[in-house]
Amino acid sequence: MTAAAAAGPDAQHGGTTGAALSVLPRVLRQALGWADAHRSGFVLPQDVLEPHTQVNATLKPLGELAQLCTTIRRSTVPGTPEHGTAGDLVTFAWEQLHTGDLLLELLHGEPFAAYPYEIYAAFAGYGLRHEGFERLAGTLSATRGWAHTEQHANRELGLINSERRVGTAPHTDPGPVLARTWLGGLSEPWMFEGPSGYALTHTVFHITDWCCVPERMPAGIDAYLRAWLPPWVDGCLESEQWDLTGELLAVAAALPGPPPSALLDAAWPALATAQAASGAVPETGPLADSGNENPDPYPFLACYHSTLVTAFAAALCLKRLTAHRPDVTAAETGAAA
Repeated sequence: MTAAAAAGPDAQHGGTTGAALSVLPRVLRQALGWADAHRSGFVLPQDVLEPHTQVNATLKPLGELAQLCTTIRRSTVPGTPEHGTAGDLVTFAWEQLHTGDLLLELLHGEPFAAYPYEIYAAFAGYGLRHEGFERLAGTLSATRGWAHTEQHANRELGLINSERRVGTAPHTDPGPVLARTWLGGLSEPWMFEGPSGYALTHTVFHITDWCCVPERMPAGIDAYLRAWLPPWVDGCLESEQWDLTGELLAVAAALPGPPPSALLDAAWPALATAQAASGAVPETGPLADSGNENPDPYPFLACYHSTLVTAFAAALCLKRLTAHRPDVTAAETGAAA
């Protein structure tokens, strides 16, 4: 049974059962609350710039916290707890980076790397800037090496979007780069699996500026995703791929035009069952016992990304569903109008 079929006959014909809206405010509140309560997991070690330090366990989580919380803040109503918490977490992440000084040190040490620029772009898009970083980055981004760095197409789209956010001219035309991606090629839908799924979601994130500019999505890709997101989400839920499910639901919220209400009504209650009492959502696998004796059952690195993604997707879906439900006000859900 596909996710759309599970939503019921009314939802299959473009209506909504309201099932998503019944769980989304709680899912968002609890997931964001978990991130706020676990700030210590995002704190950078003193030796973060040393060669032996693992970027994926230090700078990567902090950068993801900043990126996803900037979108959550853009997608929620000013004055609501979620809006305030998301903004506080972005500020916390910026302070961890010594208001950009640490990123400048990192860029001096790794001028060939794109990831410091991409982390910085999350803050620049939020209005937090560092003059010294931008001066050096401007010099580096004008080099031949920057323009010809070899990387996967969806990663290059991420760099192009980062350049837009910082305010510099993209180093290449995104159109041909998009055409080289798994999604841009409208690959056979039965070829969908984990790596292609994540490549697909990040392609959408980069071309729509983290799902905030849906009108950038080409019509052909929009139609393709509307047709195939329901079975893909259904398969991810069945195989307990909670993190990828969240990313696909964020993609659903990035489609231009009316949101796919049938899919969201079917999928969100199912994903909500994966959320522990603490608000954490595991990346994959069977759910741990989250009873009173074990309210926070997952190690930080095993759930921080999926929990942030769940909050990110919930905020986006709330915003889109509220905009298309005249009987529900944004203030009732915390979604931005």
